[in-house]
Amino acid sequence: MATTTDITLDTPHAPSPHLPAVRWAVSGVALALLLVAPLVLDAYYLHALIFAMIFLLPAHGLNLILGYTGMLSLAQGVFFGIGAYASALLSMHFGTPFVFNLCAAGVVAGLVALPLGIPALRLRTTSFVMCTLGFVVIAQMVAKNWIDLTRGDMGLSGIARPKLGFGEHVLAITQIPQYYYLILGVALLATGLFIALIRSPAGRCMVAIRDNETLAESVGIPTWHYKLIVFMLSAAFAGLGGSLYAHYETVVSPLVFQMYYSNTILIIVLGGGVGRLPGALIGSFLFVALTEALRITPELRMIIYGFVLLLLVFIFPQGIAPLVERGTEWLARLGDKKGGAS
Repeated sequence: MATTTDITLDTPHAPSPHLPAVRWAVSGVALALLLVAPLVLDAYYLHALIFAMIFLLPAHGLNLILGYTGMLSLAQGVFFGIGAYASALLSMHFGTPFVFNLCAAGVVAGLVALPLGIPALRLRTTSFVMCTLGFVVIAQMVAKNWIDLTRGDMGLSGIARPKLGFGEHVLAITQIPQYYYLILGVALLATGLFIALIRSPAGRCMVAIRDNETLAESVGIPTWHYKLIVFMLSAAFAGLGGSLYAHYETVVSPLVFQMYYSNTILIIVLGGGVGRLPGALIGSFLFVALTEALRITPELRMIIYGFVLLLLVFIFPQGIAPLVERGTEWLARLGDKKGGAS
C-alpha cells in the first residue's frame, strides 16, 4: 500500500529538484549570448537589440501593474515620453550627467503618476483603462502645444550622448557596441529590481490584490495605497526607458507619446506572458527586435508581424513564457531520469 510520501513523490506535477539549476543555466546561457552579441552581430542587429532592451524597462513596469496587480494601463507610453523629455531637457539646459538624468527621469515619471493615479485608481476595470487612455491624449496635446518647453512638433535635438566616469577618466559613449553594453547594464539592474520587488512581501500583497481585492482588504492589506505605489513604480520603470531612448536617439519629439509606443509595450507583456517573470524579457526581444529586424523588408514587415501576432493568439494565448517554462521543466525531468539511471 502506497504511503502519503510515495504519492507526493510520484505525482507528475511535483517540481523537479533540478528545476532551479536548469533555470539558472538557461538564464546564464541567455546572458552569455547577450554579452557576446557585439562580437558576432553587425550594427543593424545590435540596434534592434538595443531597442528591445530599452522597451524592456516600460514593459517591466506594465507587467508589474497588469500582471501582479491586475490593472490594465494604456499610459505606459506617456511615462516613457515624460522620462525622455525630462532627460533631454536636463541634458540640454543644465548639462547634467547621464546617470543623473537617468535617475531623474524615473523620479519625474513616478511623481507625475502620483496626481494622475489618485483619482484614476478609484475607478474600476474599463473606466480605469479609459482614464489612462485620456492621459495619452492629454500628453500629446501638451507636447505639441507647450512650445516654450518642448518646441512643439520640432522636438528636442542635440541631446548629449552619455558619458561615464569622473575627472580625467571619462568614457564617452558614441559607438553602437558601447551603447549596447551600457543599456544592457541598465536593463540587468532594472530586471534585478523587478525580481526583488515581486518576490518581496509587497509582491505577495500585489498578487493578493490581483486575485481578490475584496479578500485582500478584509485581511488588512491597504489595497488603494498599494495600487498607487505600484502605479508610480510602473511609471518610474517607463521613465527610465524613456531616458535611455532620449540619450540613444539624441532626438525627442511629440511622436513619442503616440499610442504606437503604448501598444508596443502592451504587446510585449501580453505576448511574452503577463504576470510571469520571464514574460517581459521574452516579449521585448521577440517583438521589438523582430520589428526592427524586419525593417530590411519594409513591404512584408507588417504582414509578417501581423502573422506572428495571429499565431501567438491562436497557439499561445497565454504568451511565450509558459512554453519556455515547460521547456525548462522538461529539461529538469530529463536530468532526473539520467540521474536515476546512473
